[in-house]
This record gives sequence, C-alpha cells and structure tokens, in this order.
Amino acid sequence: MAFTVSHFIFAFLPLSVLLYYILNLFNNKKLLNIYLIMISLVFYATSSLRATLYLFAFITIIYIAGYFLDKYKNNNLFLFSLVFVILILSYFKYASYVISLFREVSLVDTINIIVPLGMSFIAFESISYLVDIYTGKQKRGNIIETFLFFTFFPKITSGPIVLWRDFYSQITSRFVSVDLFFSGLERIMIGFIKKCLIADNLGNVVFNISSSNSSGIDWQSAILGALCYFLQLYYDFSGYSDIAIGISRLFGFDFKENFNYPYIATSVGEFWRRWHISLGTWFRTYIYIPLGGNRKNVYLNLFIVFLLTGMWHGSTFNFVLWGILHGFVVMFERLVRNKNWYLKIPIVVKWLVTMIIIYLTWIIFMLPTFFDVLVYFKSMIGIPNGNIYFTYEYYFNVKTVLIMAVGLIGAIIGKSEILKTLSKRLNSTVSLLLVKEALLIIFFVLAILEMMNSSFTPFLYFQF
Repeated sequence: MAFTVSHFIFAFLPLSVLLYYILNLFNNKKLLNIYLIMISLVFYATSSLRATLYLFAFITIIYIAGYFLDKYKNNNLFLFSLVFVILILSYFKYASYVISLFREVSLVDTINIIVPLGMSFIAFESISYLVDIYTGKQKRGNIIETFLFFTFFPKITSGPIVLWRDFYSQITSRFVSVDLFFSGLERIMIGFIKKCLIADNLGNVVFNISSSNSSGIDWQSAILGALCYFLQLYYDFSGYSDIAIGISRLFGFDFKENFNYPYIATSVGEFWRRWHISLGTWFRTYIYIPLGGNRKNVYLNLFIVFLLTGMWHGSTFNFVLWGILHGFVVMFERLVRNKNWYLKIPIVVKWLVTMIIIYLTWIIFMLPTFFDVLVYFKSMIGIPNGNIYFTYEYYFNVKTVLIMAVGLIGAIIGKSEILKTLSKRLNSTVSLLLVKEALLIIFFVLAILEMMNSSFTPFLYFQF
C-alpha cells in the first residue's frame, strides 16, 4: 500500500490512528506495540502476501541471531549473520539483473523473483540491529520490540533508515501529545503537497521527455527535462520522508530529519550531509568509521562508501558510475578544501558548480542504461538521436513552468533568513497562525484532488 492512494489516506490511516488512541487509554505499551505490528503487517501485505511471509521469516532469523549474539558475543556468529543479510540483499537486489545477462538460457526465463518492498532499507536496519547488539551500543529487544522495529509501516517501504539504538529508546518511552499530533499532521500535509502538486506534475514531463530520448529530443527539452528530474527527485523523496515522519509522530515516534535543504549545499560533501541524511548516517556509522574514518586511509574510505552507495541504489552500471563520480568529487574536495585558492572561491561559485555536478549526475541516475545517458547528453548539446517530432513547447506549458519556479524557490531559498523571519511572524499571533494553517489545508486539499484525478505514481525510492 502506498501513502498516496485514497484508501490509505481516507481509511487505513485515520482508522489506525483512531484505534491507537483508544488503546492508548489503557496505558499498556506492549498492547500498543502488538497493535502497531499487526496494522504494519496488514499495510505490507496489501502489496504482496508472499513478500510479507518472506519478511516475517527474515525478521525471525534476525531476532534469533540477535538473541545469540547478545548471549555469547561470538565473532563467527556475528560475521555469519552479516554475511546472511548481505547475501539476502544481494539476491533480491541483483539476481534479476544477473539473470537478464543470461536470457539465452531458457531455464532462466522461468525464474520469477518477488522482491519484498523496501528490502534495501530493511537489510540496512537489520545490520544496525545486529551490530548495535554485538558491540553493546544497545541491548537487544524482545520479539515484539524487534518485529515493531522492522515492520513499523511509516518507514518500512522507503525509510528513513532508523538505527536500532535510536529506535529502541522510543519503544517504551514514547508518548502521544497534542503538539506531536498536530506537528505530525502538518508534516503529512507538507509531504502530500510536495509529492502530488510538485513531484508528480514534474514527473509526467520527465517521463514524456525520457520516453522520447531514443527517438530524438531538442536541446531545450533535454536541459529542462533534466531540471524537472532534479526537482522531482527532491520533492518526491523529501515528500515521502515528510509523510513518514509525520505519521510516526501520530503514534508518538519522533524520527530524525532525512533532508536539510540539500540544494543550498556549496560542495558535494555538504550535499550528502543534507540529502537522505539517514542513509549517510548509516554509512558513516557502520562503514566509514569502522574502516578508519578520518584517522587513516580517508580517501580509500570515502571511495568505498560512495561505491557502496551507488550499488545500494541499484544493480546496473549507471548506479555504480553515479556513486563513483560522487566519490571522486568528494575525494577531490577533501584534498583541496584547505588550499588558499579553494578558500578564495566565492560561495556563489561553489554553490553553482556543486549544483551543476548534482544536476548532471542525476541524469545518470534518471535513465535505465548508460547508452540512454550518452544519447541524452548528446541531445543536451544539440545532437539528437533521431528526428525531433516534438519540441520543448509540446512538453512545457505555463503550469509546468510555474511549478518549476515554485520548486526552485522552495528548494533554494527555503532555509533563508527571510523565510525564517516570515515563519516566526506567522506563528506569533493566533490570526496569522490561522492564515498559515488555512493556506496549508487549502494546498493539501488541492494535493489530494490532484492525487485522485491522476494515475497512480509511486514514490521514486520504492525501486530501491
């Protein structure tokens, strides 16, 4: 089940929250935890009952491994557990790609691999669970707490990736409050606005342009189409994170932010500290620091982290190349960051160069094959792949341009001092606060109407 479908927003979510608050009257955390596991499994099972059985078996195995790791602290068991998780992730993530390379073998064509939704996120959280228990950073949970950690429906499909040490503290100490509830509702509305009004509209343009890539597109369409994807990916994934964090707050959980205005970054390294923060935190905690972090082999460590980041996102060469390019840029920034010539470069220039790098490398991320990427880059410099049947005027209208403008403004100046001051003023009096909330509700209603009147568009990070 996706967040942006009518039966979730009008039935599943309100009924789940209502019953949770009724059960909360009994002041029994164990009962509430069991309830959250049950509704989370229902949420997950609507996508695939078979995948839900896989998930149930996987969590059971991880719980058993965690139990024995906590009891014996055995090195071999720890390594075996990590290898098991990596193999499971590799099978679901890369088997289809490997099979596609050998389609001439008739038997291969009969294999049907059902990939559990959110497997990449679940696998990373399971590594967090095992490592935190083994190293003593956090004690293991009982079977109810463990199942709640892995199945909690707001985060199971596309994160944010929550570390076991951060989640465990909220299992028994969380509480519901009026402030947390309404802040959660506000984040949900913001997330729907980002997704349905901005990301999905831009996504339609991206789909139309990328579909015409092989037959021929003009350079204007190529450049503007990539800009649409630049914005779509941000508003789609940050919108999902807003909804996930907002829903979690309705149930008393308060997760860390997953985005911090990444398009104001003045370096690629800073971009990654602002983009998909939970993934960056996981890699820093469980890969970068154990490899030596900043103490030794820092450039090798950075390269390994970004190579793995690319591989985590997908099995094709595009993702590996994307990760390697980001790794080389971050390594270069690290090398020159204290050089006088680099320090003298104006902030605006650094920001512009950073955004150009992100913009161009997102194209590698956007298209399915490296050949498609080459064709697209050629179109951007005025060498289309074939005859141009539709120019940019066909793909872009006033509505699209307006959405792009709003998206750029929101992504770039969203954290400016002017907007901070404006936000404080809107919250300073009851009347201004009511105006702010009224506008938010109006745009939320428009987002819901857009959702209901358009075809279903899944969140982009569902594929990872």
